[in-house]
Amino acid sequence: MQKQNTPGPGAPAQRDDELFDVVNEHDEVVGRATRREAHARGLLHRATHVVVGDAQGRVFLQKRSMAKDTAPGRWDSACSGHVDSGETYEAAAVRELREETGLDAFALGGANPLETLFTLEPCAANGWEFLRVFRLRSHGPFAFKLNPAEIERGEWWTEEELSRALAERPKNFTNALRMLWTRLHP
Repeated sequence: MQKQNTPGPGAPAQRDDELFDVVNEHDEVVGRATRREAHARGLLHRATHVVVGDAQGRVFLQKRSMAKDTAPGRWDSACSGHVDSGETYEAAAVRELREETGLDAFALGGANPLETLFTLEPCAANGWEFLRVFRLRSHGPFAFKLNPAEIERGEWWTEEELSRALAERPKNFTNALRMLWTRLHP
């Protein structure tokens, strides 16, 4: 694992007054709710994860800040976050990538930098989120500016290192990362 720990812009880890679209079982918008209400009531809503890979076949993971309201201190995708009300999955992924890691997806990947991989269905384990997973591959260089309110640190992992760690120490990782990695590497 290669470590990356660069200070980033100061911003809160999350805001309880963020507005999310509430969706039905078909991922169709049926209303709006604050972050606090969506989580407290288990309302279906949307989130994104971006898996960042490099030319050596490694993936970048973030260790979530202890200030996060869910899974503090656990390893997660390079970036993950909720889709704001009225926002698309793709726009949320680009925004979250920039807010959490300082990466500009378009500067790294050209006109269509994010590859849509799949969407995980909502369940209790992933916080009742339709979770759209994207991949960003680049030959770099990556100039991370990690947001310390969101990310304690980041590290590059080989696929083998990550698969082994997930099997040996699953509680060190977010539920969503475990779910999406199982889908990527059955």
